[in-house]
Amino acid sequence: MDRLKDKVAIVTGSTSGIGIGIAHAYVAEGAKVIVCGRRVEKGEAVVEDIRKEGGDASFHAMDITDPESIEKLISDTVEKYGKLDILVNNAANLGLSDGRVDELTIEMWDAIFQSDLRGTFYIIKCALPHMMKNANGGSIVNIGSMASCSGDLGSTAYACAKAGVDMLTQSVALQYGKNNIRCNCVRPGLIVTPQNEPRIPQALKDIFLSNIMVNRYGCPADIAHACVYFGSDESEYVSGQIITVDGGLNSHTPTVAQFRAIGSRTW
Repeated sequence: MDRLKDKVAIVTGSTSGIGIGIAHAYVAEGAKVIVCGRRVEKGEAVVEDIRKEGGDASFHAMDITDPESIEKLISDTVEKYGKLDILVNNAANLGLSDGRVDELTIEMWDAIFQSDLRGTFYIIKCALPHMMKNANGGSIVNIGSMASCSGDLGSTAYACAKAGVDMLTQSVALQYGKNNIRCNCVRPGLIVTPQNEPRIPQALKDIFLSNIMVNRYGCPADIAHACVYFGSDESEYVSGQIITVDGGLNSHTPTVAQFRAIGSRTW
């Protein structure tokens, strides 16, 4: 349980869902974790739960759309702990008001890009100088989305912003690799959390389960395991990689579920 021993990690958007799972997994492996997000009460509750389990965590309020908030998070973390080893960029706008190109307004587009791409860019920019001071550099883990894998009927702005996160991952990996800074991306598939489960219609769950190659939906721990690997020294020779953790959803032809339903292997 010491894969992240003595490492200092920021996990953005860790007041709910996947972020909570990552934060718990990191402290279980020995990291000191800064839980952060806009919801102070929920963030402090996450920290309290972690401390009850014997973990080392603290909360810092942060708004991924506010540059000054990002700057303060980074500077306060380094002041308190003396360094920053891992940055997990999980905070994002899910784009619930997203849609087709003709339905989107400039304001809707900009709001999603501001949180999902610009915010990720800026927090990386602020973290880089501190990671470059570390003898062992650092690890940046971006949380992308399977939405960036292919076109869809909606969620246009969200998908485009997350595709930008994919390219940002590879750019950072290339530009700062010689400074011992790695950058990788984890693309979640359908991840069912205590927070989002009541809002996911059963019909949608059935569609996903018929196309997923395993026999269950994803959970926050599935993403957390990948993040632990990318944050640990085990992945020190892995950088610029984008891994899709979706139960195999995007690894096959889109007609598999329909052919399976009629008992056929092909046309």
